[in-house]
Amino acid sequence: LAWFERLVSEHPSEEGWKVFVFTHAPPIGSGLRVLQENHVVNGCCWLNHSGGKNGDPRTTTKFIELVRRHRCIKAWFSGHFHLGQDYQDSITFPTIPREEGPYPNRGSCVFAQTSVMRAGTSRDTRQQSRLLRGNKDGFEICTVNHAAGGTVRLDATITYTDSNHEVGVYAHDHAELDHDSFMKVYSPSEGDECYVGYDGDGDGVSIDPTDGCQVDEETVAWWHMSDGRVLGVYDGRLIEYEPSTLAPLGLVVGYDELQGKKVVVVGSGVPDECVASTASVSQAVGMEGADCAEFEGEEQAVLLVDEETGGITVVQPNEDGSYWRKIVRNKMVRMKEKRRVQAGRAYAEAAFDGSPDAFEGRVVSSWGPYTSIVGTAVKTGVAGLTTQAENVAKAEQRWQSLGSEEQGRAWAATGSQLADAFNKVDADGNGSISHAELAAAIKVVDPASTAEEVATMVAVADEDEDGEVTLSEFVMLMLYQRGPALAK
Repeated sequence: LAWFERLVSEHPSEEGWKVFVFTHAPPIGSGLRVLQENHVVNGCCWLNHSGGKNGDPRTTTKFIELVRRHRCIKAWFSGHFHLGQDYQDSITFPTIPREEGPYPNRGSCVFAQTSVMRAGTSRDTRQQSRLLRGNKDGFEICTVNHAAGGTVRLDATITYTDSNHEVGVYAHDHAELDHDSFMKVYSPSEGDECYVGYDGDGDGVSIDPTDGCQVDEETVAWWHMSDGRVLGVYDGRLIEYEPSTLAPLGLVVGYDELQGKKVVVVGSGVPDECVASTASVSQAVGMEGADCAEFEGEEQAVLLVDEETGGITVVQPNEDGSYWRKIVRNKMVRMKEKRRVQAGRAYAEAAFDGSPDAFEGRVVSSWGPYTSIVGTAVKTGVAGLTTQAENVAKAEQRWQSLGSEEQGRAWAATGSQLADAFNKVDADGNGSISHAELAAAIKVVDPASTAEEVATMVAVADEDEDGEVTLSEFVMLMLYQRGPALAK
């Protein structure tokens, strides 16, 4: 990054320099078509998507800032997304007609998506490459179609108007995008119909982005938070977008946790002068989204509301204020981890009689703070918290396995036996059973129970959540093999 910044600084457009860039992934803000369910949710969509080596989010937008600042950068080609070149947004121009939307501020650079030559690595069956042809007036971007014998199609003509500007023109229409065989995507843009603003008559911090409806795969909405962050619902997911480019940053809540719930934003702190309803939006070149950079803004809480169960999940931001979840490690990091596991297995095979067949154990990894070792982030639910209902159901099954209906009827007939059983568990005789005492009793009766299962079973038993299980709670539990709250 430092080398690139130095290079473009030393080759200004005013001296006639024209820089063409070729990278595997594009920079954020390029405006190219991207599938959110793939690279976006994994934090490996853009150059330095996860903040580079030091995890600094400022390096994610550094490349597009350099493009805006240095007009010598004329074209940028990338191929990371494995999508074809027939989409209009497989090429994006520095400027667009004002009637089509706001100025995107991509400097003097044309961004071009490059497809793949082999069918097995294509996401949309297309096998294409780019051909770049220069001339005295500018350059042409073409498509080479490998599935059709290498035929060449002109896609766009770019003409230099002066050292700091260029004009691009598409060479053909894109009516074929109406076909179902094309990947459909949505990215927010200023002024589109999916934007949800704050009610001028409201408190300026509360908003109902899903309009009182439960989220499904058809829900599309996006909005600004008071601190300038941008969130949106699309394809059954809650996504965070980069404020200055509106490009997707990453997955906040997956469909497993979001489906069937409402999304509500409410105020949660002391009002500040920089709230979403009153903050002006800067149009200064290079300063988009920076209006509230020095302000915390009025605090807000993003809530997932389950009207069926009455449960509410608070979506807490990360320590740096962002919301998107770093669930899956960077692909290059995962490759290194795989090699370490292979080295561990090689050691084990050599240590156990020197034969691979002799080793019957397992080689596992310990890592932290990530929650998944798979290559694609799918779920965001946290066991015991946002997926508590599943754990409670398992706890009920555990309780039912500890006592039959016949045993329950017998205890009901002789209440003294229940009291005796309670007193045996109540080791210190204080009239209530602590979580530790009940957990110990469960382990005696059912040694196969895991620590997590025992903890959930104890939580089911403790109706008032005071940390103690009373005789009445114990009776309800043993008679019905379920927690009092659930019995209601």
